[in-house]
Amino acid sequence: MLTLFGRSAPMCDGVDRRSFLQIGGLCGGLGLADILRAQSDAPAELSHKAVINIFLAGGPPHQDMWDIKTEAPTEIRGEFSPISTAVPGIQIGECFPKIAAIMDRLAVIRSVVGCNRRHDSFQCFSGWSRSSLPSIGGRPSIGSSLARILGPTDASIPPTVALAAQTSHAPWSEPGAPGFLGPAWQAFRPSHEGADNLTLNGVTLDRLNDRRNLLTNLDRLKRNAEVSRSISGADAFNQAAFGLLTSSRLADALDVSQEPKEIRDRYGDGKPYKYQYDGAPTCNDHLLIARRLVEVGVRSVTLSYGRWDSHGANFDLMRHHGPRLDQAVSALVEDLDEKGMLDDVTVLVWGEFGRTPRINKGAGRDHWPRVSCALMGGGGMKAGQAIGSTNRLGEHAVDRPVDMQEVVATVYHNIGIDPMTTTISDPTGRPQFLVDKRIPVAELV
Repeated sequence: MLTLFGRSAPMCDGVDRRSFLQIGGLCGGLGLADILRAQSDAPAELSHKAVINIFLAGGPPHQDMWDIKTEAPTEIRGEFSPISTAVPGIQIGECFPKIAAIMDRLAVIRSVVGCNRRHDSFQCFSGWSRSSLPSIGGRPSIGSSLARILGPTDASIPPTVALAAQTSHAPWSEPGAPGFLGPAWQAFRPSHEGADNLTLNGVTLDRLNDRRNLLTNLDRLKRNAEVSRSISGADAFNQAAFGLLTSSRLADALDVSQEPKEIRDRYGDGKPYKYQYDGAPTCNDHLLIARRLVEVGVRSVTLSYGRWDSHGANFDLMRHHGPRLDQAVSALVEDLDEKGMLDDVTVLVWGEFGRTPRINKGAGRDHWPRVSCALMGGGGMKAGQAIGSTNRLGEHAVDRPVDMQEVVATVYHNIGIDPMTTTISDPTGRPQFLVDKRIPVAELV
């Protein structure tokens, strides 16, 4: 964190403004200059491809969304009917008419396997179980890996951003951990401690520049025993930190009020929020913010949408959550397409596991890690298809099981990273592959 000392007029509380101004503590105890210093090790990358990873916290019911089981008995099939889509032969649940209308730009995977039983976002944001490499910090998320491998697209834009609103069940709002890469590579969270660092709280650029001069002079005194190479390098990182804080691009991207009203209306706001309990709201605005963030150069945006842990009242929850997700995802895909960004941005919608085929006594569905589903779009993928299938009751994959790591490998492939060969060194110096199952989903690429 940059702490700037010097003499200036005191504030109303008697604290000297200059002596107390601190700039850049975006995450943990690291200052912005520290983060930029770490990220300088990553190579510059001119091309900009990105992923928007939409986590349906709690485990969405696959058989009420993309895999309707019309031939199953009533206690399995549930209350929803299938509807036709823009792709002949592909039907999805009736709660998703807008998604059905753009299915030619999407692909549904009905046979996702490899889910563990944990109620959190870790596996969806990394491809790994939390039990992998715990002694050295665990596996890094997609966003942290992209930040490490590719670096930022611009000094004023963090490479990975997490929009998840804080949830009572904390693992549902985790942003995607940096794992063994360390805190310098974690996602920037504008809804948390980073929000106060996006503005200068009334301090003008002239006054900030004056503080920069003070910092430069003090740093020269403090580090005059260091070699000149180290001094010049550190000065460059502090300069970059000031550059980020004086840029309006990130703050502007987070401000959806700058969008035309017709675009905001297309996404909707997801209100009123219901069935939230200890989970996330159905915040449609987050999907619009995600598009604005990747538009200015963010490589990875994660968010947690809704609370899908439907042990009771599953169908009432679906009637609330489903149409809101339908509106937000369809608006995002159409928006990206209209802006010419869809081929460069991968949209991924999924949860940590599926739900039981049999409906319980509370009209709910319980946890079912044996099979799940995913919706994907953009990223240059071959859209307009349904991949895999489950048996008549939706119990398990019978055709083309797709492991969760294959989905993550596809994301890396879409961004231009070869998951077959790319590694990141862990703290012991050992190279680690991004995923174990490194072949992308062949039907998509």
